[in-house]
Amino acid sequence: MIGWAGKIAAALLLACGIAGGAVAANPGNWDKVVAEAKGQTVYFNAWGGSENINAYIRWAGEEMKARYGVSVVHVKLDDTAKAVATVVAEKSAGKDDGGSVDLIWINGENFAAMKRQNLLFGPDWATRLPNWRYVDFETSPTVLTDFTIPTEGLESPWGGAKLVFFYDSARTAASALPDSAVELLTWAKANPERFSYPQPPDFIGSSFLKQVLIELTVDRGKLQKPVDEESFAADAAPLFAYLDRLKPLLWRHGKAFPQNYPDMKQKLADGELDIIFAFNPAEASSAIANGELPETVRSFVFSGGTLGNTHFLAIPYNATAKAGALLFANFLLSPEAQLRKQDPKVWGDPTVLSLDKLPAGDRSAFEGLDLGVATLKPNELGPALDEPHPSWMTHIEAAWIRRYGAAN
Repeated sequence: MIGWAGKIAAALLLACGIAGGAVAANPGNWDKVVAEAKGQTVYFNAWGGSENINAYIRWAGEEMKARYGVSVVHVKLDDTAKAVATVVAEKSAGKDDGGSVDLIWINGENFAAMKRQNLLFGPDWATRLPNWRYVDFETSPTVLTDFTIPTEGLESPWGGAKLVFFYDSARTAASALPDSAVELLTWAKANPERFSYPQPPDFIGSSFLKQVLIELTVDRGKLQKPVDEESFAADAAPLFAYLDRLKPLLWRHGKAFPQNYPDMKQKLADGELDIIFAFNPAEASSAIANGELPETVRSFVFSGGTLGNTHFLAIPYNATAKAGALLFANFLLSPEAQLRKQDPKVWGDPTVLSLDKLPAGDRSAFEGLDLGVATLKPNELGPALDEPHPSWMTHIEAAWIRRYGAAN
C-alpha cells in the first residue's frame, strides 16, 4: 500500500512528465523515441534569412520524412527572441503542454533567458543523444558552455562559429587591411562609407559590438561575469566612444544600417562596401560557390583574435513533438548531416564533431572536403575570443538603441 508521501511523489513525477516531457520522450530509451516520433510534426524555429541555410534545412526535413516519418516545418525567424517570447507567452497562459515551438536554433542571451525561466526541456537530453559520442567537447569547451552559461545538456551543439572579415581583393589590397578594431577605425577614416554593420539587436551586428568591447576592455575577466549595474556606464564607455567616432564614417554616414548579413553581402557584391564580416569562416567560399560574391573575395581575421562560439538546438519545456525534436537534433548531429553542412557549396558551417572520433570513412570524407578558395585554414583563423556573459549583450544592445536607434 502506497503512503501519502509515495502518492505525492508519484503525482509530482506524473506532473513533471506531462509538463516537461521527462517521461514521454526519454533519450535514454532511443528505440522508444524513434517509435514515438513517427508521424509527428516538428515546428523548427530558426533564422530564415539565408537561402542556402533554408535549403539545407529543407534537405534535412526531407531526410527526416523519408527515414523516420517525421515532418519538419521550418518556422522562419528574423530574430530568435520571437520564438522565446512565444514560449514565455504560452507559459504565462498556463500552456505547459502542446506548445507551438518544438525546436529552436539558439545560443547566447536567448538560451540564458530560457534557462533562467525554466523554459527548456530536460534534464540533460543532449549528451544522451546517440550521436553525442562524436562531439568534440574535449578541445572545444564552447559546446558545453554557451556565452559563459553551462549548457548542462539542455541544448545540443549544431555548428561552430568564428567571426571572420571578407573583402574583394580586386578592389582592396591585402596589405591595407586593418588588424584590429582600432585599425579598422583608422581604415574607415581613410575609406569613408565603405564599412558598416547591421543594426542591433541583429545577431551579426551585436557580434561586432562584442568584438570591439572585448578588444577595448582592459580587464577581460570582467566580461565573463554578469554586468555590474553600477559600473556598466564606465565599463562600456570605451566601446561607445569608439562607436561615436565610427558612426559618421559608416555607409550612408551611419544614418542607415544594413538590414542583416545577407544585405551586407549584397553590398559587397555591388561595390557599396569594401569590408564585411560573418560568423562563419567558410561563408565567403559558400557565397562564391553560389554565385553571390565574385571569385576575388577573400577572408581575413585580426591577429589578436576574433569572437568564437557554438550555436545550438534547444527544445522548449512544453514542446508538442519532443520525440521528433530529439530525433531531428540527433540527425543534425550525425556525421552525414554535419559533413553536408560544412560543405561550402551547401552552407559551409563548421562541424562540432571530432574527426578523431569518426569512423574511417566519415573522417576521410571530412578531410577530403574542399572548403573553398576564400576559407582560411584552421591555423590561420587566429585565437578565439570568449563570448561575454549574456547580460553584457542585453545591456549593450539597449544602450546602443537608446543612443543610435533612430539611425540619424
